[in-house]
Amino acid sequence: MSTIKIGGVPEHFNLPWHLTIEDESYSKNGIELDWIDFPGGTGAMCEALRSGAIDMAVILTEGIIKDIIAGNPSKIIQTYIQTPLIWGIHVGANSNFTSLEELENTSAAISRYGSGSHLMAYVNAKNQGWDTTSLKFEVVKNLNGAVEALTNGKGDYFMWEHFTTKPLVDNGTFRHIADCPTPWPCFVIAVRNETLESKREEVRTIMNIINTTTSDFKQTPSIDKTLAHRYDQKLEDIQKWLIQTEWSQSLIENDVLNRVQNQLHQLSIIDNKLPPENLIFEI
Repeated sequence: MSTIKIGGVPEHFNLPWHLTIEDESYSKNGIELDWIDFPGGTGAMCEALRSGAIDMAVILTEGIIKDIIAGNPSKIIQTYIQTPLIWGIHVGANSNFTSLEELENTSAAISRYGSGSHLMAYVNAKNQGWDTTSLKFEVVKNLNGAVEALTNGKGDYFMWEHFTTKPLVDNGTFRHIADCPTPWPCFVIAVRNETLESKREEVRTIMNIINTTTSDFKQTPSIDKTLAHRYDQKLEDIQKWLIQTEWSQSLIENDVLNRVQNQLHQLSIIDNKLPPENLIFEI
């Protein structure tokens, strides 16, 4: 049995992985796929890929591109979610801020530097015409840290996936101010170069299994109810999310890689850009 460790956020996007692990799809093919949750998101997964703590990651497109350029020894092997991620912009329940415009020159709570919540704060600021060089940040590690920070006034706003954060809006912990969709497909699958060299066939088998599952995932009987139950979501919220979410079984396009890099470079998040072939590996 060959062991491969894969990381991902504990969110509804990743249910196909858990279902295929639970039905032993990988172990039947001689692979022990060890799933590790990363509540801290993409920044934490980038660190784990670098250190070898995980072999693979289901990770935000912009975050892993930035980190590969910065020396992460990994490659993108496929797009996982083709549609944009809808980042909700939230404030604490007792905050005096009521509109997006009021958040200019305030402090953004982020999980860590290099995370999606960090990078998307720049994208949002650019969309609003704010001065991106004067953005201020408060590192909070994860969603629980954001709850504590915004409740205690240590950060002014927090960007996180709209539907994951919705229960905290419903229970009065956060107030939802606005949304900021990513201008590209949101999740990709990245693999350490070392794993691609030593366990390429195993990675190929894993991808065949997950792609077979995601290709008709939305047609799974009662999948909306399963998602709502497992991720503590309202059924109507999950149904809205399913309508606007599309899984992918294809390699990320060069145009997308260039578009992400151009945006990150324009925002001074990266100093240099790489040819698409230096970011991807066709499994």
